[in-house]
Amino acid sequence: MAATPTVSARTTADAEELAEHLTRVLESRLFDPLEILLDNSSQLEQLRRKARRQADTWAAELLGPDDLLATQTLIRLVSTLFPSDTAFDPPAEWWQTPLGQVTARRVGHPTAAAVTYAVAGAMLGMTRQGVHDLIRRGKLAKHPDGGVTVASVRERLRQR
Repeated sequence: MAATPTVSARTTADAEELAEHLTRVLESRLFDPLEILLDNSSQLEQLRRKARRQADTWAAELLGPDDLLATQTLIRLVSTLFPSDTAFDPPAEWWQTPLGQVTARRVGHPTAAAVTYAVAGAMLGMTRQGVHDLIRRGKLAKHPDGGVTVASVRERLRQR
């Protein structure tokens, strides 16, 4: 078993917020449906406690210095918590969640080379007009097929 990455004092609050968010997503996507199916078994409560502890580890991995580990953790979480037969394409507001923000910083959009101005704005925490302004000033790259390149959004996030 790999050691849990350390989180600097600067990111402790971010890690706590991310772990709490992951716990809420686990509750709504996994445990609440299982509770309905299994009638609130004691084994389910044990899994809930284990998942709460695991959320701390995932948060440390996602915010830690190891890009490969963070990417692998993101892939596992997104594919498990948001399963679909189609490409992952969350609504714009998802990008403002703690998991959406760390996804934007670490990998950008996992299934798209370009996003709409609205999604780019959500990833960056600004309006579509703000995105237009950044494109006009050469701070973001327009995609040839329309929208904004995910690479430029990710680079802008990394510069912060």
